[in-house]
Amino acid sequence: MQKTIATLIAGLFATAAFAAQTPATTTPTATTPAVAKAEAKQEKQAAKAEVKETKAAAKADVKEAKAAAKTEVKEAKADAKATKEAAKADVKEAKAEHKAAKAEHKAEHKDTTVAAATPAK
Repeated sequence: MQKTIATLIAGLFATAAFAAQTPATTTPTATTPAVAKAEAKQEKQAAKAEVKETKAAAKADVKEAKAAAKTEVKEAKADAKATKEAAKADVKEAKAEHKAAKAEHKAEHKDTTVAAATPAK
């Protein structure tokens, strides 16, 4: 147990000693006003390009959405037209059937009244 504690304390001191040293191999980068200005200009241009790209993408998305909406409207109108035409055809067919049934009933009625009106010989 004492060895473990001694090892932990030694490791702590070693870490602290190495962390306190300043690295001699790194050289500080001196930023002159001209370099800073050039970097800022470059960053600004990159930001502008990104905004332009985003706007273009948004415009493309809007165009695509409008085209999809137009297509859906056209399809809905075509479906509505087909349904309307089918309903008209059904009505026309029902009227024709009714007319035929009426004519048949009239013919039957005529046959029965003619038969009843003529005396048997």
